[in-house]
Amino acid sequence: MQKEIIEGIIQFIFGFLGTVAVAILWNVSRYVLVYCGLTGAIGWIVYWVLMELHCSMPLSALAGSVGVAIMSNHFSRKCKMPVTVFNIPGIVPLVPGAIAYESVRSLALGDYNNFMRVGVNTVMAAGAIALGLILAEVMNHNIRSFLLRVKAGRKLRMKIKE
Repeated sequence: MQKEIIEGIIQFIFGFLGTVAVAILWNVSRYVLVYCGLTGAIGWIVYWVLMELHCSMPLSALAGSVGVAIMSNHFSRKCKMPVTVFNIPGIVPLVPGAIAYESVRSLALGDYNNFMRVGVNTVMAAGAIALGLILAEVMNHNIRSFLLRVKAGRKLRMKIKE
């Protein structure tokens, strides 16, 4: 049990550092580097935990990207910055670069069965990341518009009572 906790902490730290490194490369303001790092680390931890629970890679990538998108929306409101400042560096730990390399390598070596197996998994994981970002953004938009309508309805009822 203690070994898994230490491994989880290490995964969180490296997810954080990897995201901050990408954010620095893309000239993100130093005032929000910690928030960028937290966004990527939380997305990576969600992905990593689901992979440790033997979920499929696309499902884990979907859940991780939803985590990134939720945290990005939260931090963008908190810091009054665009969501993409947090989204773009946050998804970098989730990008399936190693398996994309493996699929291209299998194609170059003529191992077409492995290329198809790994290549489909790569495309599904990349699509799941995009779908997760879209789903979280749609949910965020719908929840905000619902809350605005409820708030407007309360104001209207207060005016009617007066």
